[in-house]
Amino acid sequence: MKRPISESTSTSSKALSEKEFIALFATIISLTALSMDAVLPAFRDMAQSLALVDVTQIQWVVSALIAGMVFGELVFGPVSDIMGRKRSILIGVGIYLIGSLIAMSAQTLEVLLLGRFVQGLGVAAPKTVSRALIRDLYKGRAMARIMSYIMVVFILVPMLAPSFGQLVLLIGDWRWIFAALMLQGIVASVWLMVRQPETLAPEHRHRFDLKRLLGEARFIVCHREVMCYTGISGLTFAGLMLYLGMSQSIFQDLYHTGDAFALYFAILAGGAGIASFTNGRLVMRLGMTRLVWVALSLKLSAANGLMLAAWLLDGVPPLWLFLCLGMLIFFSMGLLFGNMNALAMEPLGNMAGIASSVTASLSSLIAVVLSVLVGTFYNFTVIPLAAGYVIFTGIAFVLMLLAHQIKKTSDHVTQETTPS
Repeated sequence: MKRPISESTSTSSKALSEKEFIALFATIISLTALSMDAVLPAFRDMAQSLALVDVTQIQWVVSALIAGMVFGELVFGPVSDIMGRKRSILIGVGIYLIGSLIAMSAQTLEVLLLGRFVQGLGVAAPKTVSRALIRDLYKGRAMARIMSYIMVVFILVPMLAPSFGQLVLLIGDWRWIFAALMLQGIVASVWLMVRQPETLAPEHRHRFDLKRLLGEARFIVCHREVMCYTGISGLTFAGLMLYLGMSQSIFQDLYHTGDAFALYFAILAGGAGIASFTNGRLVMRLGMTRLVWVALSLKLSAANGLMLAAWLLDGVPPLWLFLCLGMLIFFSMGLLFGNMNALAMEPLGNMAGIASSVTASLSSLIAVVLSVLVGTFYNFTVIPLAAGYVIFTGIAFVLMLLAHQIKKTSDHVTQETTPS
């Protein structure tokens, strides 16, 4: 399948092959996942190095990154509509490198969190603008298919990220992890500059117009179907963030896995990777909506099973049961991430930049608030994690029902107003 790029949508003479396109943007987008997960094995070393009295505060290292993304995602979507996709991504990576330097040199928790916040500001550009660039070239099920294959690598990276972090810790301290993140950012930027054509031609770009931006943002926020899908994305992301904040303690403090933490982390993440690959094959036949229903039903069932097991077994179910149910939950997440992004962007193709910006920012904000709130209840049992999954997925199920009803009503109105 060749990518549908015309001369009017590219400022370069030759488009990438589909395989290289997927590899490039998987590398760029996975910078977000690697930034979140590579530091997890270093939590204890960070806490000791920074002399933290309350070691649970080190979880804020993940939250600070996502908080920066909330603000960055609001900015880079509109900027990409004005300056073009490639330049916006490169500017963001430059900011990300500055944040990495701040984090790498931090001597206090406050400076480390500042560095992570700046990292989040910068990494928001490749995360957000890449979606707009992909939307420039694809729509509907085709976009979901491409996003699913990109998500395979996006998931494989966090599977390996803790192992990578532990490997770095064998040859240096936790600061070296940030140096490695900088290296990936540089490699991805050079690859993008040399190989990827610009997808937003100058004649299709917008001048800076605050009134227009506010109007488009208001249209997106008032689009009830899009907001339902955005909410589901945020709730799914919240569950992932909640797990990331607790995973190191769950595996090492509750299950005493020691250095095997990275292995068990990879096993769970593998469920999402399998789902993303499967989704890329199924979405063209079954459609995005049907797969989302399957994913939400499976995730809610597995989450309730984990909650029941944790409740009956003093908060710590057997490791094998935690892994089995966890893999089902992560498999469901893998189905959700690729399809929810496509569903949210589908009605907004003519404003892909700001649409990607607003939806990504809102979903990240939902994830930060909910994961931090539920994370405060962590009591060295699996119960808070399971409860978070149940609550988040239950609300997502209701939002999907609401989106279905809104779409059904909208289609009915359209049929009535269309002349025969």
